[in-house]
Amino acid sequence: MKPIYLDYNATTPIATEVAEAMLPYLQEFGNPSSEHAFGRRAKAAVDLARRQVATLINCRPEEIYFTSGGSESNNWALKGRAALFSRGRIITSQIEHPAILNVCKYLGTQGIETTFLPVNADGVVDLPAFENALASENIALVSVMHANNEVGSIQPVGEIAAIAGNKNIIVHTDAAQSIGKIQVDVRVLGVDLLSLAGHKLYAPKGIGALFCREGTALENLIHGAGHERGRRAGTENVLLIIGLGKACELARNRIEVQQTHVRALRDYLQATLQENLTGVIVNGHNAPRLPNTLSISIRGVQSQNILYEIEDRIACSAGSACHAGEMTISPVLQAMRISPEYAGGTLRLSLGVATKREEVEIAAQMIIEKVKQLRG
Repeated sequence: MKPIYLDYNATTPIATEVAEAMLPYLQEFGNPSSEHAFGRRAKAAVDLARRQVATLINCRPEEIYFTSGGSESNNWALKGRAALFSRGRIITSQIEHPAILNVCKYLGTQGIETTFLPVNADGVVDLPAFENALASENIALVSVMHANNEVGSIQPVGEIAAIAGNKNIIVHTDAAQSIGKIQVDVRVLGVDLLSLAGHKLYAPKGIGALFCREGTALENLIHGAGHERGRRAGTENVLLIIGLGKACELARNRIEVQQTHVRALRDYLQATLQENLTGVIVNGHNAPRLPNTLSISIRGVQSQNILYEIEDRIACSAGSACHAGEMTISPVLQAMRISPEYAGGTLRLSLGVATKREEVEIAAQMIIEKVKQLRG
């Protein structure tokens, strides 16, 4: 039997429509910077993709810069702002993706300090703590993710941006997990910088984008020729850019599917596990969550053992790991103060637009069966 894929937050398959849009450009080889017919065709394709991305998040095409993915976009946002400060500070949260946390760690060696905001039990940033942090001087940037990749909790980015904006502080959000799952409008959010990753919304791996609001000061990422309006040198990856553009066009029409079909399946999966297993908690359930994401912690078992039992039938992720007898809990669950007896048995089950009811039913029953077996 084909394994059931429930790890869409890790990566998504390339949509059929995206692959079809890319296919002709396996043979098209023009350089978008060239002025002859080959180059003009390539440039027209890149320009269309830029408009498709911009339309999805409601910005101007000139505010979209193509990158190699979410990690590069995050690095550019943080390092690009930090480069403008001899001494400065970044404000972020304790539950960010490593593509933010490890950049902050590096910038600490360059004289840029970081304030890590706490989160509540549902994984939502503490707004009073954020307001207190704004008392610091020389704040280069505030960076808070739009939605958490592990538990799906949606952050109050709009409120954060409004508070910071009153002090003329630049705000960045990592929206890799939210783009395509919920409505993301940069004008409504009020952010100055936003990162997105293609492989999280049915585009290929290796492509992403950074939204940079017009007038936002940001050091160039790669110095060289005049690509991406002189801010990121290097000939554009036309093939992958086309894929990202088409995926963003599809995403506009799939938001409703995420909010209805996918959410209904997620809720069914959650209810089935809760009704048939004791000692279960749903992480982040009191906060707004991504409609496709279920983080569930099961007392009395280790998630790695569950994954071992189901690895040939269900693809999903764990919230903990065991190395040489040592249990390691994810920093997100630690920040949420999930009890170790529960956190050690955490599974992240993330659904997609292709997930079927039958698959969810089979996955639920298999997880229930294996947990009961492991509990003896």
